[in-house]
Amino acid sequence: MSQTFTLPTEADGVIPALVERFNSGEVSEMMSLYEGAVLVEDDGHTITDSGEVAAALERDIKLGLPLAAKARHVNVNGDIAQIVVDWAIDGTGPDGRHVHVAGTAADVARRGSDGRWRYAIDNRLGTAVRRPM
Repeated sequence: MSQTFTLPTEADGVIPALVERFNSGEVSEMMSLYEGAVLVEDDGHTITDSGEVAAALERDIKLGLPLAAKARHVNVNGDIAQIVVDWAIDGTGPDGRHVHVAGTAADVARRGSDGRWRYAIDNRLGTAVRRPM
């Protein structure tokens, strides 16, 4: 039986909702937080196509490891929130090798007309210095 997750009604609920959905292992559950969102890849290019966003999220979900995340700052101005979050995926991957992926995200969420918060921009390495390829 699959779980049903509710969308957050407060901006500070975005990160707990993200962790809950990621750890469910279901990319479809993650996608409910990404309606019309931009995902910033690690190399800095942006993805807006929902199928491509789902594929990018699924890469990390397929590691089969839990996401740990803690919001450092949640700054709200009306229906927009800036969220700075420290996160990590750590453990033994499906191939038996140690996996450690982590960063400090600089994300933006927006409150929809339904009063629920969703990602507008997911920039998981938002504070990292990116070098041109």
